[in-house]
Amino acid sequence: MAEGVQDRSEGVPGKRCGTILLLAEELSNCRDIVTMQLCANKLDKKDFFGKSDPFLVFYRSNEDGTFTICHKTEVVKNTLNPVWQPFTIPVRALCNGDYDRTVKIDVYDWDRDGSHDFIGEFATSYRELSRAQSQFTVYEVLNPRKKCKKKKYVNSGTVTLLSFSVESEFTFVDYIRGGTQLNFTVAIDFTASNGLPSQPTSLHYASPYQLSAYALALKAVGEIIQDYDSDKLFPAYGFGAKVPPDGKISHQFPLNNNMENPSCVGIEGVLESYLQSLRTVQLYGPTNFAPVINQVAGTAAQVTDGSQYHVLLIITDGVISDMLQTKEAIVTASSLPMSIIIVGVGPAEFEAMEELDGDEVRLSSRGRYAERDIVQFVPFRDYVDDSGNQVLSMARLAKDVLAEIPEQLLSYMKTRDIKPLRADPK
Repeated sequence: MAEGVQDRSEGVPGKRCGTILLLAEELSNCRDIVTMQLCANKLDKKDFFGKSDPFLVFYRSNEDGTFTICHKTEVVKNTLNPVWQPFTIPVRALCNGDYDRTVKIDVYDWDRDGSHDFIGEFATSYRELSRAQSQFTVYEVLNPRKKCKKKKYVNSGTVTLLSFSVESEFTFVDYIRGGTQLNFTVAIDFTASNGLPSQPTSLHYASPYQLSAYALALKAVGEIIQDYDSDKLFPAYGFGAKVPPDGKISHQFPLNNNMENPSCVGIEGVLESYLQSLRTVQLYGPTNFAPVINQVAGTAAQVTDGSQYHVLLIITDGVISDMLQTKEAIVTASSLPMSIIIVGVGPAEFEAMEELDGDEVRLSSRGRYAERDIVQFVPFRDYVDDSGNQVLSMARLAKDVLAEIPEQLLSYMKTRDIKPLRADPK
């Protein structure tokens, strides 16, 4: 289904500034993704002082006969026989699931000023490309202008499809429907830097009118989390406190005071146990993450077939005391079906947390790199709405905190080549 919408832009009152044409086409539900690699041979020389700097531009044909760019390869410098890197593209983007629809490929010589020189073109289809699974496919690169001008013109080189493979792209929901169980564990910071819980300045202080920062973060994230946890039982721990009866420092004490079964029923059960612990333990220190990370990692290591996935939610106020051990624990856990969410509360600087969240640089420990990025960090203060709309603020917090979990779960399944089980049709 193709639609056209025409709109006139009026940036300056009373003056027409141009026309915007919006075209839309209904996407197919094809979930296949293609990985392919191409090379070229004897392309035309376009540069005066060198050879050529070739790259390919792929176009999907639309229902109305127009073409839309769907992929560009990298530029391979100074060669007439380039080999491009393999690339991956959804079949939806390449041909919208129509295997016989034309796919046009242009070959260009890259120029620094952006006026890239056209070398030639060729056309194919998904169906034709897929034959390369059993044989190399060679395409002649033709330049229509040269063909018209030169009688002896043969081609402007050839492009060879070296490899072509297809696999299905599964979603987070596919795994959940297929029976993958999400198991959430909560760990709360009980170190003295949070302040005495009885004092209004404490991050653990709960007034008769408002929940503490810890309780707010736990409730905001937990109420969404519990919808994905089938048994609604959450192991919940505290760390960095002296616990009764002997007053020993613990970094993984159960909030419900039950070492045999630390699970609480629902997020309300976790909140209740958390408030009870505040009345019975002594806030102390240091701020050690590694023990509780290793605790959850030990559980995650018991079932690695994709039927179970663990998420550890850590709520903390400050600087990690055992940074080296924490890095080591995360690097080890990165090969397991597990993710870690860290919510930072209070005014502290959280540079160390940003380092653990390997979005920019992959986390490493003792020369060993994390297999996957499994940590998501968010500072709670970024979600305190000055207008006082607490519901909206906590919804934004929960959304950003959980944003990376689906991708992290998928990355684990992909590295282990685990496909979702078919959901029970009932």
